[in-house]
Amino acid sequence: MDIADPTDPADPADPTDPTDPAGPDDAAQDDAARRLRDTAEELQLVVSLMGRHLRMASVGSGVTLAQVSVLRRLDREGPRTITDLARAERVRPQSLNATVGALQTGGYVERAAHPTDGRRKVIALTDRGRHVVAERQEVGRGRLADLMARRLAPAEQRTVAEAVPLLRRLAEA
Repeated sequence: MDIADPTDPADPADPTDPTDPAGPDDAAQDDAARRLRDTAEELQLVVSLMGRHLRMASVGSGVTLAQVSVLRRLDREGPRTITDLARAERVRPQSLNATVGALQTGGYVERAAHPTDGRRKVIALTDRGRHVVAERQEVGRGRLADLMARRLAPAEQRTVAEAVPLLRRLAEA
């Protein structure tokens, strides 16, 4: 019995090759789906651990992660209504209203009349809010940069840098 040469163009098509007109077989599809689930599980764990590192770096700041997320969004995108912020943060407006209320009490944001709709309010950062955003970003960046410098080789650091846009695309989906 002859053994097929994988480089011989006369050999039959590979059923696991997704570019093959016959397409991948069920076993290959199951294997690919299993690998994606395993990757998703590992990514979920890694994201959780990274979040823990960032929380540890900012212990004692008095601002929760949800509040920091709102502050950062306002810093990036400018003043927004509660509805716009809730949609962007993927939470209910009622929940976000409580977060914004705490931020306002702390002097991190202020509410102002909407320029075209008097029934609505626009949430904007105060100087204190901008200071907290800058401080938290620096602490977080410093913590992650230190971890990468200590634990990753330069080639691995480049791999992480190349993966960031892909992770952002997943996060913003």
